[in-house]
Amino acid sequence: MKLYFHPVSTTSRTIMLFASEAGIGLDYQLVDLMKGEHLQPAYLAINPNGLVPLLEEGDFRLSESSAILKYLADRAESPAYPKALKERARVNETMDWINSNLYRDFGYGVAYPQMFPHHRRPSDVLQDGTLAWAQAKTRGWLATLDKSMLGPKKPFLCGEQVSIADYFGAPILTLGDLMRADYADYPNVRRWLANMRALPTWPRVNEAFYGYAQAVKDQPFLTP
Repeated sequence: MKLYFHPVSTTSRTIMLFASEAGIGLDYQLVDLMKGEHLQPAYLAINPNGLVPLLEEGDFRLSESSAILKYLADRAESPAYPKALKERARVNETMDWINSNLYRDFGYGVAYPQMFPHHRRPSDVLQDGTLAWAQAKTRGWLATLDKSMLGPKKPFLCGEQVSIADYFGAPILTLGDLMRADYADYPNVRRWLANMRALPTWPRVNEAFYGYAQAVKDQPFLTP
């Protein structure tokens, strides 16, 4: 199986982390986002969305990191994606919540408009308004994650064991590492992230990401 990816990409790191921890061998094909390779005809012929990651297995291609995680977990019969109907539904619900709520406002409303010129709004007024609105929404989602979904005892999002919801969510929350967000108001989120950062392959998977963090360490950011 081949994974088209970029090592700094948030959604690529979700797949890389799970595959590394689960011992799933992938043929990693770099798509250089910094050089615009994802927008060139050769890659668009493979993925018309012009995004990474993309999983390719023979003539089967699968985009969307959430779908790729589920496919790989099923293929490997990983306990991180439980077979029991209600437990699996809880994992699916959590992943959908992260994607539809937290990532939408935190990633595309707060983080990316400050990091990447092509995500910046066309005027300062629109940029400031977008950031303020998305910052408030993100803080609400973080409070829900901290108090209701994690609480003071759960080590992982769906219970005692790590699931693909954790592999999906943790790289998204570590966008805060680029922005120097310490999540001090969300102690349960901090505890959960510490559990994920303790995974054996976390440093290797995130090496390029933290290198990029060093490159933007002096850039000012509005944080959640």
